[in-house]
Parts: sequence; structure tokens; C-alpha cells
Amino acid sequence: MNYSNNILETIGNTPMVRLNRITESIPALVLAKIESFNPGNSVKDRMALKMVEDAEADGRLQPGGVIIEGTSGNTGMGLALAAIVKGYRLVCVSNDKQSKEKFDVLRAMGAEVVVCPTAVAPNDPRSYYSVSKRLAEETPNSWYVNQYDNPSNSVAHYEQTGPEIWEQTEGKITHFVVGVGTGGTISGVAKYLKEKNPDIKIFGIDTYGSVFKKYHETGIFDENEIYPYITEGIGEDILPENVDFKLIDRFEKVTDKDAALFTRKLAREEGIFAGNSCGAAIKGVLQLKDHFSADDVVVVLLHDSGSRYIGKIYNDDWMIEKGFLEK
Repeated sequence: MNYSNNILETIGNTPMVRLNRITESIPALVLAKIESFNPGNSVKDRMALKMVEDAEADGRLQPGGVIIEGTSGNTGMGLALAAIVKGYRLVCVSNDKQSKEKFDVLRAMGAEVVVCPTAVAPNDPRSYYSVSKRLAEETPNSWYVNQYDNPSNSVAHYEQTGPEIWEQTEGKITHFVVGVGTGGTISGVAKYLKEKNPDIKIFGIDTYGSVFKKYHETGIFDENEIYPYITEGIGEDILPENVDFKLIDRFEKVTDKDAALFTRKLAREEGIFAGNSCGAAIKGVLQLKDHFSADDVVVVLLHDSGSRYIGKIYNDDWMIEKGFLEK
């Protein structure tokens, strides 16, 4: 009989799908690594489980303990799956720019959700970074995950996602493109791929309002670049330890509007129902098309499912309200 012992054993081994219409202006073969096939519908399942298992192994997470984490939603879902199977309580701290669907799903999976304001500085006591840390300090038998600086985040992608991409392309990959938030995915995959072939180019997709691109190019952390933006899951107003800038060859910024429009375009033209940051990644690939030749194999990672954005990106009224669509 062929079955998994629990839902956690189904994480990984996601499909690679050729893109056709949406990338027809690009001479290279463009392949999408579709992470919504994970049981929690996002790439974050991989590192959530790895972080939990590593914390169990070294005693940071004790039996019957409380997992506390600041999350834009997807890491929370991965942690929720682990918490259910392994018997932990989960508290997710997020900010109010995230879609309502993300909070509803987390609560449906048994997590407690604390919502904080978006438009505050990272060190403000109201920020979701600060609230996460405070709750962890106040809660007995708790473990603060800290996905931004937790090395298990990038190790998960070094051990799993990178090898999968290498095997699925038979080592022919020439470029890897992915949105950057905590930095775990891009850094872990980049480390693995560059060990296999140092010539592989790693392109990170950033958003306006985030500090990554300028810091990568100049070494300057420019607070004047920081302002609230709509795109979910990528960009930061901090420098997470999981972002290994030495492994990244280039950052490309994509606007909120383009990210939203290309998320919808991906669904309509390729039948891939993906999340907000996936549209940003696709538009980033198109903006970078001059870097690709006919012999190249470009892999773009699509982080999550469109089911998280029904009330926003896939809602015409919301898109019109934001100025992304005309009536």
C-alpha cells in the first residue's frame, strides 16, 4: 500500500511546469516550480517543518510547548500543520495588510492569530516583530521561531528545494528567479545550485518600499526607501540574517500594480492559480528577459496559492479600489 503516515510526509517534490503564453517574448525555456502543491499550499511548509524539527532536536521546543511566530500567513500555515501533527499550540502574529483569507485559514487550522498594524517601524512595540518577541517572553514553555534569522529556514531549501530543482532540470538550469522576503528560499537554493555550478545566476525579486535592492548594490541600508506597500510575502524593512547577499547576482523591483496584474494574468494565460508574490516573480522574469538566451533554462519559483487572495487580487472591486483595474 502506498500512503503517508501523516500530512507532513507529503511536503516537497512539487512539480515543474513549462510556461508558454505569459513568457512567449522570452527566448529561453522558462519553468515554474509550483510550490502550492505542498499540503499547506506554499513553499513555507518546507522550512516550517525543518525549523520545528531542529528546535525539537536541540531542546528549544519542549513537548506540549507553544510555538510563537510573526508571519505574513504562509509560514504560519506550515507551522500549523506541524503543530497539529506534533501536538503543539500555535500563536501567529501578523500585520493588517495581509489578506483576511490567510487569517481565516490559520484560525481554521487551530492557530491563535494576533493582528498588528503594518505602518509602524520594526522596533515599534506595536510591530509584529516586537509583539512576537514580547509574547514569547511572556508565555511559559514557548519557542519563538524567528524565521528571518533562523538558519534552519535556508537549510531546508539547501537540503530539499535546491536538489529538487537540480534533478528536475537534469542540471541544465542557468538562472533561478524568486521573490525575496525572509531570504531562506533564495539563499538555500542558491547555495546548493552554485555549489553544483557557480555560473548559475540567482535573481531576487524585490518590491518598491523594500530595502533589498539598494542594499545589495550599494551596501547602504536606506530608511528613506521604506514605505508601506501592497504586495504580500516579499520585500522587507529589515535585513534578515537568512538573506545571503553574496549568493544573489541581482535584485529586480516590481511595482504593486504589476505584481497584482501578472498574478491574474498567470491564472488566465497558464491556468496557474497562484499568489500575489508569484505575479511579482513572473513580471520580474519579463523585466529581466534581456539576460536570457535561447539556450538558457530559467526556473522561477511560485511561492503559494491564489486561494489566499480571493478577496484581494482576484476581486475586481478591490483591484479597482487600489487603482489596479479600471471599471
